[in-house]
Amino acid sequence: MSAINDNLFGLHTQALDLWQRRSEVLASNLANADTPGYLARDVDFKQALASAGGQGQNLPLTITQQGQIDPQAQAAQQLAYRVPGQPTMDGNTVDTQVEQANFAANGVHYQASLSFITAQIHMLRTAITGGQS
Repeated sequence: MSAINDNLFGLHTQALDLWQRRSEVLASNLANADTPGYLARDVDFKQALASAGGQGQNLPLTITQQGQIDPQAQAAQQLAYRVPGQPTMDGNTVDTQVEQANFAANGVHYQASLSFITAQIHMLRTAITGGQS
């Protein structure tokens, strides 16, 4: 995202990308619930968002030219294996109830970030038009 979007919407633009990536990973876990040996994965959201936000870094990385490695995309790609509560005999670590709960919670978080961005846009539109539609 551009610096203007980051200033207007804060980390919500980057959070949307991470929530979307996490929903894809959780959906993949659910799709492979019956696959022997499949290891459930998840996005470490806090670590990825902190990395995308530049927290803990002295010099945050930025892209100056097309084709450079995007540090935000790298953070979103970092997946961790989920520790199983009850591993199965076939080595599959997907717990469908946990995955479904995480998928639903992830959808709520995604919608909250989207609502915040929509409210910011509405506020800017109101400020520009002076409250007239």
